[in-house]
Amino acid sequence: MKPINRREFLRTLGYGAASFAGAHLLSACNTFLPQTSPRPFEGEPDVEIRLTAKPGQVPIFPGAPTNVWRYEAVVQMGPAESIQTIPGSYLGPIFNLKTGTNLRVHFANELPEESVVHWHGLHVPDHADGHPRLAIPGSETYTYNFTVMDRAGTYWYHPHPHGITGPQVHRGLAGLFLIHDDQERALGLPDGDRDLPMVIQDRVFDAENQLVYDPSVMGMYGDRILVNGTPDYELDVDRGAYRLRLLNGSNARIYKLAWEDGTPLQVIGTEGGLLEAPIEKKVITLAPAQRLELWVDFGRWNAGETVSMVNLPSSAVGGDEGFPIFTAKVRESEREDARLLEVFPRHDALELGDAVNANEPRVFVLGMGMGMRWMINGRTFEMTDVARDERVRLGDAEVWEFVNQGMGGGMMGGMNQAHPMHIHGLQFKVLGRQVDPRGAQVYDSLKDGFVDAGWHDTVLVTPGERVRLLMRFTDFEGLYMYHCHNLEHEDMGMMRNYRVA
Repeated sequence: MKPINRREFLRTLGYGAASFAGAHLLSACNTFLPQTSPRPFEGEPDVEIRLTAKPGQVPIFPGAPTNVWRYEAVVQMGPAESIQTIPGSYLGPIFNLKTGTNLRVHFANELPEESVVHWHGLHVPDHADGHPRLAIPGSETYTYNFTVMDRAGTYWYHPHPHGITGPQVHRGLAGLFLIHDDQERALGLPDGDRDLPMVIQDRVFDAENQLVYDPSVMGMYGDRILVNGTPDYELDVDRGAYRLRLLNGSNARIYKLAWEDGTPLQVIGTEGGLLEAPIEKKVITLAPAQRLELWVDFGRWNAGETVSMVNLPSSAVGGDEGFPIFTAKVRESEREDARLLEVFPRHDALELGDAVNANEPRVFVLGMGMGMRWMINGRTFEMTDVARDERVRLGDAEVWEFVNQGMGGGMMGGMNQAHPMHIHGLQFKVLGRQVDPRGAQVYDSLKDGFVDAGWHDTVLVTPGERVRLLMRFTDFEGLYMYHCHNLEHEDMGMMRNYRVA
């Protein structure tokens, strides 16, 4: 099927022209720590930040600077290290906070259109979740108050206005949100300049170094890879252990990542924090919005060597070619003794036994309807609409099943598209996958890189596949969203509300 062009796409939007093993033990924790308050804090915050979204310019290539939209932040109360700026990058500042922090963020919108901030992966009250109904126009400010309840891990933030999330993120609006706790600190994981956040994005630039947003119904795919906003990204590393925090911050592209020389990858964390034990993989699949943490011993390479992380060919749309992501150069240095230390896991608040006690799975069918609209259960997004089968009870554990109809069967079958499904307000566990052999091409090309252990807020559902998730709705009543995190699919309607009461 021929993709629609940008004008048709914008008109459609309505705004114009498995078993895992590891040798060493890490922590397995509750998704939400019980000692933190589930209610908005009262009184003064521990950390207060003014976060501004505004147009700007940044040099990315030689020649003219690139016009971008970016977040800037100022710490008004609390430790100065609560915010870390990435020098020379259009990406927003990194939030560095501890579990239990009472946080107040004054979001000032200085953009020429409405926007709102979604704290992706965080367990927050619905008024702090960044629902598009709360978007504010330019020149206005919205204040977020919430307690950081999640366990140590790699989270992020980005805009979430209805119908224009894709272009806003493409222009540069995104940033990392790192949470730390005492148990993580006690593990002796690499920190400081050996704890490296790495945001992977693909972009299109014109001859004047300006960003080009020209999506099809498949999503927005770029021909240049940026890491932390920099093309041809290079690291200089010592011969010791590093922690790499990988975020797929692309609008639509799915990555199949590996070391170019075939060295195994040690995965130590997912979207919801550290795993019970490292998982060794030859490749890792990273869909939009997903995060994986790697423990890397660069001492296994000789001083003076370079090693590249590459994207391997796959059947995912827009990701079917191989190309480099970044290169690490090993400095002349002594090899260090680097190993993961064994620790005891904590009690897990959500056991697989909860799946037995849960009701029949809620089934959500992903596909495409008339008018080139991406849909869930035959519905597209409506700002505050909640169907009868989208209401859940506070405290319940439930199993949700996402079913991807796309098997190359045409428009109404959902096309041959994978969908990274994100659920707001919580973390979940992946119970299992089933795939129809007739539509397994994409699944087969990516399955070796799936990391389904641990906690997640985003899961990839390939064409012809059914994926079951286990979750519990705790602490907060209110209106939350679930949607495809291919941002163009989201903007084209593949997003719905669920209500907790």
